[in-house]
Amino acid sequence: MLFELFLGFRYLRAKRKQAFISVISVISVLGVMVGVMALIVVLSVMNGFRADLMGKILGVNAHVLVMSYGGPYGDHVRVAGRVMEVPGVKAVTPFVYGQVMVNNAGRISGALLRGIDPRTVGEVLNITSMIREGALPSLRERGPGPPAIILGQELAKQIGAHEGDIIKVVAPEGRLTPMGRVPQTKKFLVKALFDSGMYEYDASMVFVGLREAQEFLGLGDRVTGLEVRVRDVDRSNTVAKAIQERLGYPYWTKDWKMMNRNLFSALKLEKVTMFVILTMIVLVGALNIISTLVMVVMEKTKDIAILRAIGASSRSVMAVFMLQGLMVGVIGTLAGLLSGLGICHLLAKYKFISLPSDVYYISTLPVRVESLDVLFVAGSAVLISFLSTIYPSWHAARLDPVEAIRYE
Repeated sequence: MLFELFLGFRYLRAKRKQAFISVISVISVLGVMVGVMALIVVLSVMNGFRADLMGKILGVNAHVLVMSYGGPYGDHVRVAGRVMEVPGVKAVTPFVYGQVMVNNAGRISGALLRGIDPRTVGEVLNITSMIREGALPSLRERGPGPPAIILGQELAKQIGAHEGDIIKVVAPEGRLTPMGRVPQTKKFLVKALFDSGMYEYDASMVFVGLREAQEFLGLGDRVTGLEVRVRDVDRSNTVAKAIQERLGYPYWTKDWKMMNRNLFSALKLEKVTMFVILTMIVLVGALNIISTLVMVVMEKTKDIAILRAIGASSRSVMAVFMLQGLMVGVIGTLAGLLSGLGICHLLAKYKFISLPSDVYYISTLPVRVESLDVLFVAGSAVLISFLSTIYPSWHAARLDPVEAIRYE
């Protein structure tokens, strides 16, 4: 193999009169390099976007929800204890969920009211890091005045509410009176604002204490369900299935992948599509490898005949040109990996590409390099380069040495 590798490397260094072949070899290396570099950068940006989006979604939503077919249930403490026994579960907290309207001096907007337990919710959700004004523990304060409420920043803008304002919350279910069913209305004191980075959440969600939500919605000691945090977020579906099997009917579970399957399926499809499209750049480099080897074979016809005449096998001749083309692919792949990873490092460190914050929920391009993507891109580029060497090398191995040197 050292003999074939030596010749393949020699043929890469073209002589002065064969400079054109050397130029095409350089173009081949550049084609493979640009393709690999583009794949690394684009896939890393898409991975960063997915990770950033997932972090914002899981900051407000739990990994797994435990609900009941019968609606709100009252034995949530016992259920939470059984859930904690399931392997992979890290923390559990109860919650209450309901649709309400918020009113501030006549400015009304619909909202989703979530009653949370301030003592345990921080172990399941990342709400604490999203609080921009005030603090989460304010939900635990119970004084003579109105109970505390936390509004999303966008919702607060819509109704003109600020920290310290008193707003009215209206529950459409209402309460039953001798005059019929009337809406339930209660005053709350705005203690904090939160910013999750997701407009849909910030414009439609409010948080109150668990006890206040139960009293306001008339649930007594019942809760809508349990929010569960698992140790491995990628195995949330497996843990959710194990929880459901342990609890049995009437309880059912739903993990974050199921709740957001359309969004993340679209992101996955987009990533695959971009990989296929950008692989075409690598194919351009592979076509240049084919053209380079074809011209080298034509130019080295006499050399091939001499090699065959002195005892070189057709397999050795084929290996010479396959190694020559493979070296072009490997050099281009390594150069593409280095340049692609370098660009990703610069994007992550200096964030010199900015995005309009009024259009996108992020201000800079997020970058996350995943080793499996890097290995897959490198392997695909080398494989394409290797496949492009087969036909020219096979053609060189089929040359008849007698016919090649008959008229020399």
